[in-house]
Amino acid sequence: MVLPRIDTADAFQARFGISHEIREKLEIYEALLRRWQKTINLVAPRTLNEIWHRHFADSAQLWPHRPPNARTWLDLGSGAGFPGLVLAILASKTGGTRHILVESDSRKAAFLREVARQTGVAVDIVSARIENPETHAKVGVADCVTARALAPLSGLIEIAAPYFVSSTIGMFLKGRDVAAEIEKAAQDWQFAFDLIPSVTEEGGRVVLLSSLQSRALKPRTEG
Repeated sequence: MVLPRIDTADAFQARFGISHEIREKLEIYEALLRRWQKTINLVAPRTLNEIWHRHFADSAQLWPHRPPNARTWLDLGSGAGFPGLVLAILASKTGGTRHILVESDSRKAAFLREVARQTGVAVDIVSARIENPETHAKVGVADCVTARALAPLSGLIEIAAPYFVSSTIGMFLKGRDVAAEIEKAAQDWQFAFDLIPSVTEEGGRVVLLSSLQSRALKPRTEG
């Protein structure tokens, strides 16, 4: 099945039902991405003319599946802000949530700060290695953890686990090999999951992961 393209701001607004205010923030984001890409490799050059589909829509497809009570959102390896900064922009209309973006590359972190400044979106940007104990201590745990193109699922869970408690939901964008990645991850971890077809990549999936527990350890709980 050929997926419909979400190539323009109009198509994005129609697909996700965003307000004019949110659209304007995303248009500012797009302009900054194009400008900064000239000096910093923020995204693969071949995707620069597919920003609305490949990056904005790919990120925004997580939003309809968000946990209803999620207040603290953590995005790992944010890069140019996908999906974490897009989700923070979508959430900015209603407020009440905290969005933390972890990105170790200082230049990319500077880009994220500039987008946040110009769009007026409140985010916490942590320029540090995800796996560092200092980062764990600074960030704490989250209600929802997101990531895209960071690592195979087994490695991603290893990185993300310190930020999970029993109630945390992981929302991970994955490609065609997701079944094999799940099988490998299940060797070391117990978890429940749902697979949602991607709206931007044929064969891609959104992995909704919950009840994460190491097979060697007891699960962490709130408090």
